[in-house]
Amino acid sequence: MAQKPSIPKGTRDFSPAEMARRNYIFNTIRQAFHLYGYEAIETPAMENLSTLMGKYGEEGDKLLFKILNSGDYLRGVNMSLIDAGDTAKLAPQLCEKGLRYDLTVPFARYVVQHRNELQFPFKRYQMQPVWRADRPQKGRYREFYQCDADVVGSDSLLNEVELLQLIDEVFSRLGIRIIIKLNNRKVLAGIAELIGAPDKLIDITVAIDKIDKIGLDKVNEELAERGLSAESIAALEPILKISGSLEERLCKLADVLKSSEIGSLGVKELKEVAETTMALGLKAELDLDVSLARGLNYYTGTIIEVKAKDVEIGSITGGGRYDNLTGVFGMPGVSGVGISFGADRIYDVLNALNLYPADAKGGPEVIFLNLGDKEAMASLRYVKALRQAGVAAELYPDAAKMKKQMSYANDLAIPYVAIVGESELAEGKITLKDMAKGEQEQLSIEEMVDRFKA
Repeated sequence: MAQKPSIPKGTRDFSPAEMARRNYIFNTIRQAFHLYGYEAIETPAMENLSTLMGKYGEEGDKLLFKILNSGDYLRGVNMSLIDAGDTAKLAPQLCEKGLRYDLTVPFARYVVQHRNELQFPFKRYQMQPVWRADRPQKGRYREFYQCDADVVGSDSLLNEVELLQLIDEVFSRLGIRIIIKLNNRKVLAGIAELIGAPDKLIDITVAIDKIDKIGLDKVNEELAERGLSAESIAALEPILKISGSLEERLCKLADVLKSSEIGSLGVKELKEVAETTMALGLKAELDLDVSLARGLNYYTGTIIEVKAKDVEIGSITGGGRYDNLTGVFGMPGVSGVGISFGADRIYDVLNALNLYPADAKGGPEVIFLNLGDKEAMASLRYVKALRQAGVAAELYPDAAKMKKQMSYANDLAIPYVAIVGESELAEGKITLKDMAKGEQEQLSIEEMVDRFKA
């Protein structure tokens, strides 16, 4: 019995209609990237595992898809590790490469490797799939596309402001109402200092980043499990509960962290980014979230996360400032900041809200019926003329019964059917049928081109 075909959990097939919608998203984001002066690059799907490991924190490293060495992958492996089941030490011996987890670390590797070819500040965008060995659930996939924009080689906070404007531009074009949440890694470091646990910064950020998913009580339990004292947990809670408008919370946070040099610097940076962005105008809602950490260890300054207002789903865009990422590849002192649009979650949001424009569909705008050899030859000339005018057109390939050809056009939701029969051949005309209205008229090819252009 033949095996039933399937795909791995957390991956998806996309039909032509679905791809047309996805391409609408990609094209919208790409146009905005170009508008803001970002240039495209691509990097390989797989990187050396040494490039990826240690850049995403302990939990991120666990989600890396590792690629088994080709050939005799057990050659040179310490067999006692297999007997002991020590997968942490065994994996580096079995796997030299891994699928990329995101586009930021490969970008940092790219910058260092090609530094002599680049002009700084360097603005790039990248739209490619990434892979994470995560547990599949709604809005969370093992294979998904990211659409990144980064600028490296500049410390200016104007880069953060521009990226927030870019986020606003993209979601305004897509028609999605959003809230942009801001935080700063220096604020988190200041909070860790304030509660007497500066050495527990990573543990604190990993735990509080889950507050929206598991709630404050569960976060407190996890903090205790990670070794924080009851006093530190109690001191942290009121900071996480700071309320009021964006301006009020920034002022309260500044007062709370006034004794911390790094925390005060983080608040100052947050104020500058927020105030400049608001002065320029923003359609989106801008908010402060002191629990926001995004779980990635390479952020050093501003942290950005975007949520859809009208759909319950995880973040649909995120990013932040990273000052030290290229340093691990031997090029210290290069600051960068970037954002990543989650195309797959944006796709789910647009589907849930049915926000696609009418023309966000694939396939031809018009199909010519095939009524015989002479008619098909004339139709091919018309199809070519329409295509040269930028109109998507095709000819049904077989001289099948008209009912079958009309059913084909109807099933594919092709808006117009063109008929060239004996009388149309004689008059040099085309009968054009509007499938939605059921109306038809006779046109010359010139008139037909003008109709579609209009």
